[in-house]
Amino acid sequence: MKLDELLKEYAELETTLADPAVHADQNKARTIGRRYAQLSPIVATYRELESVRDDLATARELAGEDPAFAAEAEELAARVPALEDRLKHLLIPRDPNDTKDILMEIKAGEGGEESALFAGDLLRMYLRYAERAGWKTEIIDSQPSDLGGYKDVTVAIKSKGDEGVWSRLKFEGGVHRVQRVPATESQGRIHTSAAGVLVYPEVEEVDVQIDPNDLRIDVFRSGGPGGQSVNTTDSAVRITHLPTGVVVSCQNEKSQLQNKETAMRVLRARLQAIAEEEAAAEAAAERKSQVRTVDRSERIRTYNFPENRISDHRVGFKAYNLDHVLDGELSAVIQALLDAETAEKLAAHSSTS
Repeated sequence: MKLDELLKEYAELETTLADPAVHADQNKARTIGRRYAQLSPIVATYRELESVRDDLATARELAGEDPAFAAEAEELAARVPALEDRLKHLLIPRDPNDTKDILMEIKAGEGGEESALFAGDLLRMYLRYAERAGWKTEIIDSQPSDLGGYKDVTVAIKSKGDEGVWSRLKFEGGVHRVQRVPATESQGRIHTSAAGVLVYPEVEEVDVQIDPNDLRIDVFRSGGPGGQSVNTTDSAVRITHLPTGVVVSCQNEKSQLQNKETAMRVLRARLQAIAEEEAAAEAAAERKSQVRTVDRSERIRTYNFPENRISDHRVGFKAYNLDHVLDGELSAVIQALLDAETAEKLAAHSSTS
């Protein structure tokens, strides 16, 4: 979207937010407020740039009559390129999901029990990162393994501010590989195993319409490690979306109704993600610049315990502080991915402008 269109949209949003009637619908008001917050830095930077340019023109004009204004003109001229560069970065098209919260699934992969333990390590890493960021987390569903790991676990992560969780964790989807001596290994040999991470932006109920006739809902008793029953009632819920074959189960809540509502949250997010991926496939040329960092199917990262090394294969990031990363210090690797995305979008934006 061009700058003049964004300025017009900002003015319209400002008028809308001033209308008390809008705030009767909290969801609508929140959506408008988030968009207004997105555009505010762009408008503020544009206004500052225009003000500096006006002051510069005036200072240059006055410098012809009073040399004292020459220094001011020089100072103002030095500010213009930095403001232009900031505005250029702010005008890069944003991911429409960046302000959203997320649902994250972590699944044990190749490697048996060691993979399940690694899935548990990844879960702790993301929970610690969320805690450092001041985000709220909620374990929605989990299938623990016998040794304390997870065969499968789903967690919701919510932001308390305007910056959505998706903007920071959207790059985590993919195959995570670990190299270490497993707890089950008696001879000290290093094994390689993997766990898969899926990240979905959480969507509102109104955003994804689901026909109840397209659902098969089964109930069963909640199970714990080793398959033992941990509930005497059929409170766990499994929902199958027949048109797509997507299956979602939830057993962490105490009531069948709560488990059904939670499973529907996950189902909506999965169906929205499928729809977006199909749309992205149709518009592959337009999204070509994002493929390297956003592809969820590739093996994205290696956690090497003997060398205390973490490597992100998409952007060539490497650091020797794996122990800190697993304790939630993910900022450096996430920033490297964000910088790569920004560089690609700037290149794509420059080629089309």
